[in-house]
Amino acid sequence: MLNLSNNRIKGKVGLDNLYSLRTLKTPPFAKHLARWILGLFGIVFLGLFIPWQQNIDGYGKVTAFTPSNRPQRVETVIGGRIESWRVREGEYVISGDTIATISEVKEKYFDPELLQRLEEQIYAKEASLDAKEAKAAALERQVSALKEAMRFKLKQAENKVLQMNFKVTSDSTDYEAEKVNFEIAEKQFDRQQKLYDQGLKSLTELEGRRLKLQEAQAKLISVENKFLGSKNERVNAIIQLSTLEAEFLDKISKAESDLGATRADIFETSGAIAKLRNEYANMRIRNDQYHILAPQDGYVVQAQLAGLGETIKEGEPIVTIMPESPDIAVEMYVKAMDVPLLTKGRKVRIEFDGWPALQFSGWPNVAVGTFGGVISVIDYVNSKGGMFRILVTPDPEEEVWPKQLRLGSGVKGWAMLDEVPVWYEIWRQLNGFPPSLEQEPQTDDTKVAKK
Repeated sequence: MLNLSNNRIKGKVGLDNLYSLRTLKTPPFAKHLARWILGLFGIVFLGLFIPWQQNIDGYGKVTAFTPSNRPQRVETVIGGRIESWRVREGEYVISGDTIATISEVKEKYFDPELLQRLEEQIYAKEASLDAKEAKAAALERQVSALKEAMRFKLKQAENKVLQMNFKVTSDSTDYEAEKVNFEIAEKQFDRQQKLYDQGLKSLTELEGRRLKLQEAQAKLISVENKFLGSKNERVNAIIQLSTLEAEFLDKISKAESDLGATRADIFETSGAIAKLRNEYANMRIRNDQYHILAPQDGYVVQAQLAGLGETIKEGEPIVTIMPESPDIAVEMYVKAMDVPLLTKGRKVRIEFDGWPALQFSGWPNVAVGTFGGVISVIDYVNSKGGMFRILVTPDPEEEVWPKQLRLGSGVKGWAMLDEVPVWYEIWRQLNGFPPSLEQEPQTDDTKVAKK
């Protein structure tokens, strides 16, 4: 109603009795609903400015931070056949305890006295080596003796050649002297003959001179023969010198050849002994491998083989051992686009499978049942599916992780980043933008460069 007339009926007629007016009237619940809607819009609008902590989520499992504390497969060093089991699954073992005993399956090692046989072979080879070394020493002495004898013999032959040279010189002088004497005797005979022809000398004197001439001639022939003999002896001495050196060189060469062959045998025998010793050492070590020992303290959690008489190959796992007190950590995988935003020391909220939890990723302070962690390792290369692995260790400032955790349990985690308003996070998510940081993440290289 417009209320233009001065004759008002307001207050005289009950408005609730008029259907039209009652229909046009705003219901009270609508006013309350409008107030509630306006209030909710106001709350939502104010909520857009509430701080929201950006995060990067990832999935993974519980593991051990130190590799030696992770489940370890015990493998056999040699192949064989299982003879007996010394442990049961779930049993606690100490480092050095026998897990199983195996026996040989290769015919080469069937002989139970194989080590003794190898020792006998080594002893025989060593005795042979001693004999060959003694032979080599004897040959060395023989070579030295031959060289020394050759030196003396050559010196003796050289002295004989020198002596023959002196004798040839002496005989040559005698020969020349006798030639002069013969010429003188011949001239004297010629003069005596002329005097005899003239009748000045008697026949007796001529015959005497002829006799002296014949004596001089005979003596000349004797001295000449002696001179020629000396020259032949000198030639023979020179030939003997050359022959003697050749004979000794031949003997020395043969002795040195025998010495070289003996030394070659010594080296070959030494190599055979080294090979036998190596085989002996390998056999001793192999005998110790018949007992498969626990490499560390822990629990036997899984047997890869069962029963007796089964054949196993070299390097084949036989059981798995879980260390008693592993240093628990979380192995998480994040997307490659999120790795540049992570740094060591970043806080992480973790939700373990099977552990009741209520997580608000943007408000970690109101999360229930989650546990705190710190990023300790970020891999430099990607893993399966192009994801990058990070290792998260317990946060010493947060609640202790449950003792009931088992390695391999699934986890979900949120790596905490910087705080932004809620409206910015909604806008970022709608546009598909990555989270933002106030400062550039510091890598290990950056920290070293700043130092």
